[in-house]
Amino acid sequence: MKKWLMAIVFGSALVLGACGNDDSDSKEKNNNNKTETSKPATPGESKVDSAKAEELFSNNCASCHAQDLSGGAGPSLKNIGSQLSESEIKKIIEKGRGGMPGFKGNLADGDISILSTWLAEHK
Repeated sequence: MKKWLMAIVFGSALVLGACGNDDSDSKEKNNNNKTETSKPATPGESKVDSAKAEELFSNNCASCHAQDLSGGAGPSLKNIGSQLSESEIKKIIEKGRGGMPGFKGNLADGDISILSTWLAEHK
């Protein structure tokens, strides 16, 4: 019984991990145009374009981590910035961890930087 349950959980994680937006036109635009990832920030102000970060999250991460970052197939990311540094978050997005696949080949480096900076601000 436990093996069957683990097989279902693992299979679900694989299916959800494969979910993502494979918008080749968007990737090509991101690779050809340098994305500004940071701007001067005052205390309490985000260092990244929050709208762009939220769009990237929605298209690539929300299927596992939920739109409100509360978690689901993946863990909650609501307070991830108080648990991991921006560079640690970036490394996980690039290479993956546990059941999460890496997104290095699916997202432009600038987009990964936007996501990791934005997530690091969630403390």
